[in-house]
Amino acid sequence: MPVLNEERHLRASVEHILRQDYPGELEVVIALGPSTDRTDAIAAELVAETADHPRCRVVTVPNPTGRTPAALNAAIKASRHPVVVRVDGHGMLSADYITRAVRLLEETGAANVGGIMHAEGENDWERAVAAAMTSRIGVGNAAFHTGGTAGPAETVYLGVFRREVLERQGGYNEEFIRAQDWELNHRIRRDGGLIWFSPELLVSYRPRPTVRALARQYRDYGRWRRVVARYHPGSINLRYLAPPTAVVAIAAGLLTGVVGPVLGAGVAAWALIVPGGYLAAVTAGSVPAGRGLPFGARLRIPVALTTMHMSWGWGFLTSPRKLAERVRAAR
Repeated sequence: MPVLNEERHLRASVEHILRQDYPGELEVVIALGPSTDRTDAIAAELVAETADHPRCRVVTVPNPTGRTPAALNAAIKASRHPVVVRVDGHGMLSADYITRAVRLLEETGAANVGGIMHAEGENDWERAVAAAMTSRIGVGNAAFHTGGTAGPAETVYLGVFRREVLERQGGYNEEFIRAQDWELNHRIRRDGGLIWFSPELLVSYRPRPTVRALARQYRDYGRWRRVVARYHPGSINLRYLAPPTAVVAIAAGLLTGVVGPVLGAGVAAWALIVPGGYLAAVTAGSVPAGRGLPFGARLRIPVALTTMHMSWGWGFLTSPRKLAERVRAAR
């Protein structure tokens, strides 16, 4: 479990692991980044509380860089068991998650299995983001967001791995500050390993608490997905190109709409069709996505969707080529 400034959710996340119905021995290895809140203190409390636990103990390892892939590698190295379960500090495993995952590893022969990132909010904004993150208009056809049938996948959320696979791949590539899971799963598939998605595996996820935090998250997603595309040519598909295409089309439409009167009123009107159409599509798509939510959350869904789309697209378009060059140099 890589953690950085997770005082809000860390205890609940670990307690969901301690309550697993898995009959075997467990250990929780928390990699501590340079947090500025009470994360380290809460982790220390959890270590002390589980020191005499009959089947599950909590230990910590340092992660001075604060980078997620470095934290994951440090925690994996410190762990002892043949199955490695990745968990985030704001993720809550369903009670039978590990039991089901181990069974699926045995039944499918997969190198890595994973399931659904079930976003759940605790206030109107977070509920809006959760609705956007679990809708097709928000994230396309990504099964680990929207659900689907069990089967082979390009990547999965978090992951439950065979240790020998991680060791053979050399763990996570620590140059990938984001998208490190997609990049690792790409290498596993290239090496002949099977990545298996199953809707049986459910992890409750707490979304980013502000518009700014959500925008930064999705900008980084887009930026590092472009790095993966440059580092692994041929790994991109149309779904990933939709947000940057939308950003370019909307920006061009708005710019032409502003200068359009110089060219003629008709030009300005036609130019605004694209941004207007996008706004209409997001608004219409928010209606089914917000079904059953409080009115305040439903009002915020278009903001969440637009933030996700535009930030991801902008991050992809502005991703510096030097990031991919740095990754190649570190290889």
